[in-house]
Amino acid sequence: MDAQSSIKSILNRLNAVMVGKPTQVRDCAACVLAGGHLLIEDVPGVGKTTLAHALARTLGLSFARVQFTSDLMPSDLSGVSVYERAKEAFAFHPGPIFTHILLADEINRASPKTQSALLEAMEEKQVTIEGQTRALPSPFFVIATQNPQDQVGTHALPESQLDRFLMRISLGYPDRKAERVLLAGPDRRLMVDQLPAAVNAAQLQLLQEAVGQVKASDALLDYVQDLVQATRSGQWFVQGLSPRAGIALLRVAKAQALLQGRDYVAPDDVQDIIGQTIAHRLVPLPRSGRDARAQVRAMVDAIALP
Repeated sequence: MDAQSSIKSILNRLNAVMVGKPTQVRDCAACVLAGGHLLIEDVPGVGKTTLAHALARTLGLSFARVQFTSDLMPSDLSGVSVYERAKEAFAFHPGPIFTHILLADEINRASPKTQSALLEAMEEKQVTIEGQTRALPSPFFVIATQNPQDQVGTHALPESQLDRFLMRISLGYPDRKAERVLLAGPDRRLMVDQLPAAVNAAQLQLLQEAVGQVKASDALLDYVQDLVQATRSGQWFVQGLSPRAGIALLRVAKAQALLQGRDYVAPDDVQDIIGQTIAHRLVPLPRSGRDARAQVRAMVDAIALP
């Protein structure tokens, strides 16, 4: 199966479950193909967990879900060593983080200490437990869900944690037509359980390698640099993007181009994914009166296309 056939199969399976959310499904696929972690921020009950589970099934990967609560400890994620009397030695019992796709459900309900326990895993694809470094399965993705910060019992994610997420998306409420399909159709959970895999881990790796081969012209790189530099100008945001964020923006734009069936990045690819890729890394100037996503859009509109 070639790359475009695999991509079409992945999107079709996800869209069959996530009715009326083609843009969010595409963003989710772009994030995975770019090899990054995904943050889904929205109110409870709009399908965040369903999307994560459907993605794992579609990609043929192992999946674990952890409900983040205020009393969750870092060892509940990574695992512990337990003394076994029969062997007269400690044996390591791996935690749920040792999986391909980890769903960190309601991540902002956990304490900052537990939130930060994910940092090494997300950045280095490994965890250090009792002084020993243990590699995580490959590929490894974190899909975290987050409730709006004004809800009771939530802790805002620190900037260092937010920066580890390649993209942040919001599902939103379904429109009337899509909600009728949800009301009249089969249970989404049963659909997910019966969802056949579109690819396997090896095929997914080939798709990620194909993203790296997508070309970006000098003019396109100039455009990306113009956008990154604008965030640092002091005109739009309190603090600008880091070089890592600029690299992330280009990587997701390449994944978006591949999803569109092209082997080169166009300015439209950058514009389609820029809000989801950089808004969660930026704080608008207070006088703007806009949220981060709206401020990013205003900045993009003010910068000339290549």
